[in-house]
Amino acid sequence: MVKKFSMLALAGLIALPAVASASAGKAPSDLTSKIDEMSRQLEALKAELAQQNETISEYGDKVDDMSDMLDEKSEAWDLAARFKFYGDFRARMDYYKADGADFINPRTGMKTGGPEFENDTYFTNRFRLNMRVKATENVEFKARLAMYKAWGMESYARNDQQTWWPQFDGNTTRTPSDNALRVDRAFVNWNNIGGLPVWFSIGRRPTTDGPPAQIRQGLDQRMATPVAYMDYPFDGISVGYAYSWGNEALGTGRIRFCYGRGFENGLQLENNFAMANSFTYPTDDTDFAGLSWDVMKSGNRFLNIQSFAVMNMFNYPNFQDPIINAMAPSQMGINRAEGNIYHTSAVYQDKVANLTYFIAGGWSRTDPGGQGMFNDYATAQIPQRDGSMLPNPNWRPNTDSEDGYSVYLGARYDLPDAGLKFGAEYNYGSQ
Repeated sequence: MVKKFSMLALAGLIALPAVASASAGKAPSDLTSKIDEMSRQLEALKAELAQQNETISEYGDKVDDMSDMLDEKSEAWDLAARFKFYGDFRARMDYYKADGADFINPRTGMKTGGPEFENDTYFTNRFRLNMRVKATENVEFKARLAMYKAWGMESYARNDQQTWWPQFDGNTTRTPSDNALRVDRAFVNWNNIGGLPVWFSIGRRPTTDGPPAQIRQGLDQRMATPVAYMDYPFDGISVGYAYSWGNEALGTGRIRFCYGRGFENGLQLENNFAMANSFTYPTDDTDFAGLSWDVMKSGNRFLNIQSFAVMNMFNYPNFQDPIINAMAPSQMGINRAEGNIYHTSAVYQDKVANLTYFIAGGWSRTDPGGQGMFNDYATAQIPQRDGSMLPNPNWRPNTDSEDGYSVYLGARYDLPDAGLKFGAEYNYGSQ
């Protein structure tokens, strides 16, 4: 068996070269055809690649053109992206009825019943347009334009109370009047000064609709700096500092000093010359100054305390209507500085589930300048039923300082699924 296997193996080995030799005989022609085929495929591939390169080059040119176009427009897009506009429109109907107080008629010496005043339908439209601009990383501009118009009215409303309610700087966007769009606020903030949590702001201040007014108006975000007891737009500056209490319960806080001007007296006679002309009570500039302290803010919990002073409170401003300017001295006396007002108030608000609530309190003190405050002069004359006015023999200028306080609380319950909000509030004032 061994020998036989060896012979078969040897025969197999001898046969292999013969097979190889037979195969090698066809190799040159086969290889040539394969090389030719590969050459054709290579040329086709080169042509295809050349076409693709041409297409890619065309796309590349288009991309370069688009890149140049985007570079040109990016600056404009970046500028436009810094502007943000938003606002609201509200229509409202009010019913008003008031009973005038009884008074002693100087002619008869008898007690006379006061008149009644009524307006069954008083419609108003209020439009507000807000703007916010990010000028740089730390400088931003904010503004709000406002229109507050009574239906069918292009001036202040007529009434039979022998009074008039013209517009001036402090109420120009708060009193229903014509369809003009006025500047309610416009100011610039410079934040993170020197990398510190300090900011500076200048312009027409955001001092209207402060907390808790946003709750009553159906909003959630704070709309102004001061507590709503201070609801008077003016022009001025503020400097503030932000801090953190270091725990979640108290959150963060801010304290700011504010100064502004509520009335500009313009060019006045020099005091000595004025006294020589019997004008002994010239009108001074009316300035505001005070502190607003966000003691803490954590989530919906918020506590603010504010205290400010109004120096040289004006009797009445220079109205835009010349007829009103002519009427003012006869009804409110000589235009002059009346004295100072001091005020301190605080508000706390929070939200539990869908219930938002607040409580606020305020104290004010009037310090007359010796000639009687603005509101006292309104009692110097007594209106008669026929529309005439008679002097009040009991009227005396108020020269004493007076204090007053108030308490203000309320709550609002939200039904987010139904899109409804229900609220109630109560306020009490000592004066």
